[in-house]
Amino acid sequence: MIIATAGHVDHGKTSLIKALTGVDADRLPEEKKRGLTIDLGFVYDAEISPGTVIGFVDVPGHERFIHNMLAGVTAISAALLVVAADDGPMPQTREHLDILDLVGVKQGFVALTKVDRVDAGRIAEVTAEIAALLDGTDLAGAPIFPVSATDGSGVEAIARYLKGLAEAEERAPPRGNFRMAVDRAFTIAGAGLVVTGLVQAGTVRVGDAVMLSPDGRALRVRALRAQDRTVNQAVEGDRCAINLAGRVRKEEIRRGDWIVAQRAHARTRRLDARIRVLGTEYHALKHWTSAHVHLGTADVTGRIAILESKEIGVGDTGLVQLVLDTPVNASAGNAVIIRDQSARRTIGGGRIVDPFSPARGRARPERLAWVRALCAPNRSRALEEILLNATGGAPLHTLETAWNLTETEARKLRDAVDVCCVGDGEIVGLSRPHWEALAAAIVSAMEAWHRDKPDAVGANDVALMRALPLRCRRAAFEHVVAGLIESGEIVRAGAVLQRRGYQGKLTDFDEKQWRRIRSIMDEAESRPPTISEISEELGTKQNQIGGLLARAAKVGLVTRVSANRYLTIETLRALAGVAEKGARDLPSGRFTVAAYRDWSGMGRNLSIEILEFFDKLNFTRRVGNEREILKPAARVFGAEI
Repeated sequence: MIIATAGHVDHGKTSLIKALTGVDADRLPEEKKRGLTIDLGFVYDAEISPGTVIGFVDVPGHERFIHNMLAGVTAISAALLVVAADDGPMPQTREHLDILDLVGVKQGFVALTKVDRVDAGRIAEVTAEIAALLDGTDLAGAPIFPVSATDGSGVEAIARYLKGLAEAEERAPPRGNFRMAVDRAFTIAGAGLVVTGLVQAGTVRVGDAVMLSPDGRALRVRALRAQDRTVNQAVEGDRCAINLAGRVRKEEIRRGDWIVAQRAHARTRRLDARIRVLGTEYHALKHWTSAHVHLGTADVTGRIAILESKEIGVGDTGLVQLVLDTPVNASAGNAVIIRDQSARRTIGGGRIVDPFSPARGRARPERLAWVRALCAPNRSRALEEILLNATGGAPLHTLETAWNLTETEARKLRDAVDVCCVGDGEIVGLSRPHWEALAAAIVSAMEAWHRDKPDAVGANDVALMRALPLRCRRAAFEHVVAGLIESGEIVRAGAVLQRRGYQGKLTDFDEKQWRRIRSIMDEAESRPPTISEISEELGTKQNQIGGLLARAAKVGLVTRVSANRYLTIETLRALAGVAEKGARDLPSGRFTVAAYRDWSGMGRNLSIEILEFFDKLNFTRRVGNEREILKPAARVFGAEI
């Protein structure tokens, strides 16, 4: 259990922790010299509640070091607000309390320190002031303990209360991929690089491959300490020290960086958030205000774009896009605090809703609907709202990244939707009503295509998608088309789609010429002829052959694969089958132009021409000097090979 102290400078936070644990949290020489906490101090105690290690994060109270305080409160179990009886609540007391409230710390208590310096009347007066200060916050009604670190009075009462908190705490099982915000990096002789922080998600184990994010360098966990004990694994909520191996120096790791599982590595500079402007502000928060944004242990400058209006009023809550000057790693649900441009005043704060906000269209209605859905009280409700609004499919792969889901959690997310559509580079969810509506729209668009273009055999996938009255994701479109083909509503004729029962045909004159051309094409076997070669063999002008082949393509007899070459549907199916069979026989599933040339018996240039056409149809995809099959040939060319 992690307890973070908060309060004004010199109100006795460090002295109280020492009285409770016997350990001095001030560790820096400058802190000893100046008598105030500059950086985060960490103390662990296993005696207050045997069987549970209680960790104390002693945060600075001085106004200059407020950014360090923010680094210590974003992933804690409870807050200990410290107020000196002689001074009473002070400016930093109020600011620290505001921050605790903004980041959603729901549990805490108050230590009224230095009671040995004042009389009973003053204690009663300050107690009332503290109760009034807490009123209206998440810590309203929190217990207040009079205490003196000097003579020890009240220390035992706080220890008993902490013991009760520890015994009552029910830690939820860790979820998500491992993420830890770095607050310190140092080296230890004989061990090497060590980083520390609070584990904010997931589990990390000795030997795990991790990444420095947003930098992106790969590292490995050599050893772990959690709650100041050597362990084999650390989980969400643990105070953790990680001994790392990899090509990175201490100087290259900064506070604000993250150590994350490889699946959780990502960079972002635009984040959607729901924030509340403090009621103590004098003015509304205006659009494009410059600010310091505190996220995890990072302090990053940037601007605030108001999404739903031009400003957020004092004490009000609204949606914003945080546009940062430098990249960060972030996850939905992370706490965020916003301070003014000079970093001297806290303006407001809240939670990240979507860490990967777009550079354009941030305030479009469909985008705002997405962000509002993500503000739902839980992920199940958010998914329900997203699917309700996503007529063209919801990008589940985006949710999986934004929510930092493990592979197991991602599978559960996909299982929770009516229809899961997996396509090239995306995973899309559709509700059953939206699937049926999209199917009806595709059939209607196909009928309109035949009506408006009676000389065309059908529409290719891209053209048909563009003809739809609603925008939809490619994976959703392909899933619905596959369903319609299976049910017989539409059919695939080579590279195009057509409505069931549609039959295009050539004129009698063209049909006669076509039979002659088809004969030449069939005889060519592994070397499909060009327009000019057909023209020369028939003794007919090249433009006439080109025109006839174009008309034949419209009724689905041939497909144009390049400026000077058409292929019959049967030839295309056969050539696609050659690629599919050859790739299936290779361990990697990838093949070169040379391999395809050998399989097909065609020359190199023609092989390149055919493969580039396959790339355009998304049947194949080029990866460096190789290609891979993206989908079955039957799905692209309309028949089993």
